Amino acid sequence: MDLVVLQNWLDNISFAVLLSTMLVYWVGAAFPGIPYLSALGTAGMAVANLSIAALLGARWIEAGYFPLSNLYESLFFLTWGITAIHLVAENMSRSRLVGVATSPVAMAISAFAALTLPATMQSAEPLVPALKSNWLMMHVSVMMLSYSTLMVGALLAIAFLVVTRGQKIELTGSSFGTNGNRHSNYRLQRPQNPEPQIGTTAADSGLAFSEPSFNSTNNGSATTAVLELATVQTSSHHQSQTAEILSPQRLNLASTLDNISYRIIGLGFPLLTIGIIAGGVWANEAWGSYWSWDPKETWALITWLVFAAYLHARITRGWQGRRPAILAATGFVVVWICYLGVNLLGKGLHSYGWFF
Repeated sequence: MDLVVLQNWLDNISFAVLLSTMLVYWVGAAFPGIPYLSALGTAGMAVANLSIAALLGARWIEAGYFPLSNLYESLFFLTWGITAIHLVAENMSRSRLVGVATSPVAMAISAFAALTLPATMQSAEPLVPALKSNWLMMHVSVMMLSYSTLMVGALLAIAFLVVTRGQKIELTGSSFGTNGNRHSNYRLQRPQNPEPQIGTTAADSGLAFSEPSFNSTNNGSATTAVLELATVQTSSHHQSQTAEILSPQRLNLASTLDNISYRIIGLGFPLLTIGIIAGGVWANEAWGSYWSWDPKETWALITWLVFAAYLHARITRGWQGRRPAILAATGFVVVWICYLGVNLLGKGLHSYGWFF
């Protein structure tokens, strides 16, 4: 079979598989009692990952260089990275919610690459002189892997915010507590309430209360949850207070998502650092300057600073739960601006020049 025809088949197959996998994960989340859906979703992501790997391999053979020279190739490499990191994260968390978060993004990227990009951008072209370097593989592949890893970590942080329903959950203790013999404590916080009125009960007055601690098993480890929650509802005439308690299962899932998100971002940040350094060395070799404040370079630095702040807040300041999750969600947007927004809209050495 002609390699070009094979590539067309493979990119359409990967899109179809990812679309089906996304539906499987969503149905499994809506109807958790259906058996085998979780395994089917994992299998779908694995098949998509292998299909994209075969696509990139066929592209490599056809063009004679590592397939990261244009937007079509980099989008599929990004999708391959997301599916690969997804499999790692899902194996660590044992939760189908990972696929609920990652599969739509992987599917959308493959759809954009296969169905939206012009045919001229999908075809393999000879490398321009500046790209005829071993740094093409060393720099760009590491950067794309860092983008994939940071995106998956940020998506898990967004899933954490969804699972906790926007409640301010502060986790105390080690961020790695769910996978060892350590403990993580959960504290759900609400704004301070006014003093209770005479004749009201503690629940009516909105006073914080504590439920008895419970233990739940996650990969053989114990997780202790302490709930202190008072939900304040204000009306035009009076204030009434109602209490809401997240289930132990939901709290345990939130703990896992927070933990795995931290670990995945902790893997992606060194990759981003190495990729930026490699890019500086390549830039000096190609253009005689390590750093030229090109729009891509500037946004890569912004991305690095956002995730450096995330890790600093978690490691040094002890942040866990909602606040770092919001910071990671912001990083998800910044990564997309750095990767796609600058490439398509900006004018610089890294621009693909589709719009301008």
